[in-house]
Amino acid sequence: MKKSQNLKLEKQEVQVQNKKNHNHLQEKISEAESQSSREVKRISYSELKNWVECPHRHKLIYIDKEQYFSGNEYTAFGTAIHEACENKIPDQTIDAYQVFLKSFNTELDILEKEEHNTNQVLVEQMKKQAKILCDKVFAKIEEYFPNFEVFSTEEMLLEPIQEINSNGRSFKGFIDLILKTPDGKYHIIDWKTCSWGWDSRKKSDKILGYQLIYYKNYFSKKYGINPSKIETYFALLKRTAKKENIEIFRITSAKRKVENSLKLLENAVINIDRGIAIKNRLSCKYCKFHNTEKCT
Repeated sequence: MKKSQNLKLEKQEVQVQNKKNHNHLQEKISEAESQSSREVKRISYSELKNWVECPHRHKLIYIDKEQYFSGNEYTAFGTAIHEACENKIPDQTIDAYQVFLKSFNTELDILEKEEHNTNQVLVEQMKKQAKILCDKVFAKIEEYFPNFEVFSTEEMLLEPIQEINSNGRSFKGFIDLILKTPDGKYHIIDWKTCSWGWDSRKKSDKILGYQLIYYKNYFSKKYGINPSKIETYFALLKRTAKKENIEIFRITSAKRKVENSLKLLENAVINIDRGIAIKNRLSCKYCKFHNTEKCT
């Protein structure tokens, strides 16, 4: 029963991350479009991941523009704790917890307007969990990256995909945090909210790791930085962990990994442009379109 509950919680956290990434990218890209050509074709990691999970669901969301993502307490927490970290790391004097509370309350207000039945017990638990994370996050980053300087937060990527047949697309994304250390290396960090943590299987998930490989590749191209000078990490912000509430672990990007990630990206683009949208029945269990008129 405990394993089943953990799996359910982990699934909720994944949905949170997907929703957060989708909404945040949509908002930021909309801002970018007002300053750049609207004709640029784009693809993001979150869109690619959605296609990998189920090409038919991808078509419904990204081509047919069907509503899929909806907010809940977990999405509100994810958005707020990300904002707290984004503000705290560049300036340790900032009260990260107050930033969290302000953002969290704003997100909860939105849920209320959307008539979401908010679980107040869960909300109060999340506030206590966030306090621990906010108090520890700067020290954890400083411990892992001594004498760091912040290169940027929310680094926007919109770089042409030229290594493969991309049909004129650019890779779009936002890197949560980039640090530079005295050895001249750049460190790309992506915050991930979760409950108790990730097991070894998830940490080694190749599709998940591709996110950071894409970020490294196109960050390198944007600034003309040698890839050997760039390292990538996931930083887990664990709500319910009894210890090590913040865990940072590195994701490597060997040549074969990079090649495989680009092959996957090319395959996705080709199939999307050809209108091939096969249903992946293995992804039906938690899909909101399952057993609806959109997917029977």
